[in-house]
Amino acid sequence: MEVIAATPGQRHELLDDAEAKLRQIAMDHRCGGILVTRHNPIRYSLTLSDTVPFGETWEQTLA
Repeated sequence: MEVIAATPGQRHELLDDAEAKLRQIAMDHRCGGILVTRHNPIRYSLTLSDTVPFGETWEQTLA
């Protein structure tokens, strides 16, 4: 799932919404945690990941 937001307020809202959707999928399937990747100040991607423990959200920044 990709999030692109021009303003900090929009970014916060969109990231929260995307994380909530992925959290529900993870709960339904009992699989993985959520990995949030910051590609640049306005672009983020969120994925379910087996490397992240179930119920947790980890963040990483690409250089």
